[in-house]
Amino acid sequence: MATMDVPSPMAGSVKELLVAAGEAVEEGTELLILESMKMEIPVESPVAGTVEEIAVTAPQTVDEGQLLLRIRV
Repeated sequence: MATMDVPSPMAGSVKELLVAAGEAVEEGTELLILESMKMEIPVESPVAGTVEEIAVTAPQTVDEGQLLLRIRV
């Protein structure tokens, strides 16, 4: 099966994980909340599938482009 990586859209910190590994998600499902410059930015699933891997934890700092999650489609 194919997988899709979900990268961080910006540098910041992971404020909250909203899904767990093995959870089914739809396109547009909020996966986690990033915090950057005191703003909360939801990261949404680009595809429908199953969360295969969560590569970060809260309150981890992440860089732009860093892998956040992997979704099996």
